[in-house]
Amino acid sequence: MTAPPHSSIPELAPFRIEPYFDPRVWGYRDLRPWFDRVADAEPIGEVWLTGDQCLVENGPYAGVRLDALFAQAYASLLGPNAPSPASPLLIKVLFPHDKLSVQVHPDDRMAQKYGFPRGKTECWYALAAEPEAKVALGVKTGTTLLQIEAEIHAGTLESSLNLLPVEPGNMIFVDAGTVHAIYPGPILLETQQNCDLTYRMYDYGRPRELHIAKSLEATRLTTRAGLVAPRLLADRTVLIDSEYFRVERIPMRGSRTSASLRAAHQPEAAPQLAYLFAASGAGRLVGQGFAAVDLRARSIVAVPAHSPEFVLEDVGALDLIRITPNWPQVAKTSDGTVAP
Repeated sequence: MTAPPHSSIPELAPFRIEPYFDPRVWGYRDLRPWFDRVADAEPIGEVWLTGDQCLVENGPYAGVRLDALFAQAYASLLGPNAPSPASPLLIKVLFPHDKLSVQVHPDDRMAQKYGFPRGKTECWYALAAEPEAKVALGVKTGTTLLQIEAEIHAGTLESSLNLLPVEPGNMIFVDAGTVHAIYPGPILLETQQNCDLTYRMYDYGRPRELHIAKSLEATRLTTRAGLVAPRLLADRTVLIDSEYFRVERIPMRGSRTSASLRAAHQPEAAPQLAYLFAASGAGRLVGQGFAAVDLRARSIVAVPAHSPEFVLEDVGALDLIRITPNWPQVAKTSDGTVAP
């Protein structure tokens, strides 16, 4: 992909994204007070904040699907270094009322082997957690693939899983290939590669399809998954900085300029897409040339790489999470454009 030169890329104002409520057998029927939503039929397990099917909620592209907007305005949204015009990140809020299946996600290589553009590495930030909240993350040392397969059929797989307690504010990294499950108790902000490939390994006898062969193929017995220690900087806390995404918690002191929201450790970095999520409280983005954009509690605003400058005002105890994609190194030609 070759992006236009910086000077020819049109600006695109920040915009709010309408959430998509995804029914799951393990979810809740009533998401209040987190979201003003009560399920009509099936319980809701996931709230997709940046899914391809999500709609732009305000501004000149209101009503347009997010994937269509990326296809149309990728240079404005992503900036010059993006390796693909596709939306890079899928951000969700998870509401586990019952156990999620024991599952595993493929890495990029395996996903591409089966015709998909990318795999699924993800992370979970605990917005809230009950006292006994936990997740299963990886298998115990010495466990083999043959043992995992036997325990799937015997219904005893949970005995080989590592259990990790979850507290509010925890950040947990789940790289592709990690056998994992989420148990009732936490409410999780999930950031992942924009891929929904999940191989269900074990489901406690629920009548849903299993993907045993592919889940075993995807499984890595040793991974980097685990609790991530926050890194305190002068103007923010870095919750995680992986090869695919960076998640930060940014303190508000009345207001922040768009320039001050950008990563201070990379002052010369090329402009990039950012998502602003209100974990609680509320804010408002105000700038010249576009109508003010309200950042309501649990809503998300996309800030395109080529966006007008703005001020983010704290209008009600805003707890701000900023999420950005991380790009792999991209080769460039002598004129500075991205090499094909």
